[in-house]
Amino acid sequence: MNAAELTVGQIVAEREVVFDRKRLVQYAGASGDFNTIHFSDAIAEQVGLPGVIAHGMLTMGAAVAVLEDWLGDPAAIIDYQTRFTRPVPVPAVGDVTLTVTATVGALTDESVRFDLGVTLDGARVLTKAQAVVKLD
Repeated sequence: MNAAELTVGQIVAEREVVFDRKRLVQYAGASGDFNTIHFSDAIAEQVGLPGVIAHGMLTMGAAVAVLEDWLGDPAAIIDYQTRFTRPVPVPAVGDVTLTVTATVGALTDESVRFDLGVTLDGARVLTKAQAVVKLD
């Protein structure tokens, strides 16, 4: 990455990320997170959710993967943080699509902060999603 070619506000990557119930099952198996709100509508609704929701860490990971792919090196990211704003409901049939946009948020002599916009139907699902990349 050539920091001299970057400007604050520049969008460097954008992608749609699709979740369906199959992907939630695959993630649960890989992560060991078998919380019933990720596969049972009845349980999710009992606790006040609109139905089954995507795992927060799945959403967070899918968002930063957009930047990782653009960078070409996931190890370049030295810090990544976010706040979860709203759940991502995943329908029993069909899928849900998130839009992820990676934008240059700040530049210093040592690093670049990228701000990740993660939305579902125009509404943010992650807030303050920021990844810091150290410059060589």
